[in-house]
Amino acid sequence: MKDIKQVIIAPDSFKGTMEAAQVCRIIQASVRNYFPAAAVRCIPMADGGEGMVDAYLGLLGGRKVFLTVQGLQGRPVACHYGILPDGTAVMEMAACAGLPLLDGALDPMHTTTYGVGEMLLHAERNGIRRVLLGIGGSATVDCGLGMAAALGYRFLDKNGAQVEAVTCHMADIASIIVPDRKPKLDIIAACDVDNPLCGETGAIYTFGKQKGISEEMMPQMDAQMKRFARIIAKQTGVNVLDVPGAGAAGGMGAALLAFLNAKLKPGVELLLDAVGFDSLLKETDIVFTGEGRIDWQSTRGKVPVGVARRAQAAGVPCIALCGSVGEGAEQVYDCGVTAVFSSVGEICDFEHVKKHCAENLRMLSDAVMRVLAAGDSSERWRRCRPMILHEQSTTGR
Repeated sequence: MKDIKQVIIAPDSFKGTMEAAQVCRIIQASVRNYFPAAAVRCIPMADGGEGMVDAYLGLLGGRKVFLTVQGLQGRPVACHYGILPDGTAVMEMAACAGLPLLDGALDPMHTTTYGVGEMLLHAERNGIRRVLLGIGGSATVDCGLGMAAALGYRFLDKNGAQVEAVTCHMADIASIIVPDRKPKLDIIAACDVDNPLCGETGAIYTFGKQKGISEEMMPQMDAQMKRFARIIAKQTGVNVLDVPGAGAAGGMGAALLAFLNAKLKPGVELLLDAVGFDSLLKETDIVFTGEGRIDWQSTRGKVPVGVARRAQAAGVPCIALCGSVGEGAEQVYDCGVTAVFSSVGEICDFEHVKKHCAENLRMLSDAVMRVLAAGDSSERWRRCRPMILHEQSTTGR
């Protein structure tokens, strides 16, 4: 085959098992074994969820700022954000409101995003004026009520009494009191999905189950969120219902639009632009990407598809390595992914996956390099029907 001389490795983390940098190292080792002369560039990616701060600091430089804010259940939680060389703050909502912080004790009706507002205020007090806020990986469905409350917004019921800013009281809200002063921050929300706020592809129906919402609760909660969106539109003039990304992070996308005039952008695109990815592709022969699970959601703002679309535009094959594949994974074929390979080949629980994830990815990477080294030309990779190995497993995204 045409010798592989230039390789880019740009995966997301494998959620709950391996960070993106570790995934890069494993794939890089396999490339070195079979293509020792190849120049390999590793770009640990993030789409707005966990790992975003480390990704930016690792690629662009900067420093971390440590602080304590209110956590999901009202208790203090230690977290951090990054400051880039140009003075931009990079934050992760998941640092104080992420699913891993609950350790399985899901409580969608009472968890709060208050700590996110505290992080923003902390940054402003320390002279920050521009913020990249990643809103992936959240545990909440409060439509940003907690964050807004931290910033000084108040929510009243029909009798004018103040309503606690948590999900279980969202249905009681009749009006919003805007604070006299809002943070003077230029905020770009890095979204890992492009879902609208409500409806079949909205925050509740798409992501509610993973946050602890039963199917029986979903119609009521979706209607409740839609009602709140109408109140937001009436009192702020911002219509958030049909905006792509408004449903990200349980409605945090909508809250950032309405309460802070933020811009919503795909997190993967922001990072690819920051590292000059399109220029790097010019001399590249093949790209490797991946995430823990590839399924229909991968097409809605996740790293593999974001990377693959750029590679396709440059005429470069893009192979996705993942922990598992799920329903609708074939949709990534229309987005530039050349082939999908899955590392988990047996039905097993997540503890088994975590224990063996690195070993499984090493074996998968080795097998893929063997195929490439066996004689398939890059032109053939462009023409062939993409392939999926191992249809199902229990590993996370």
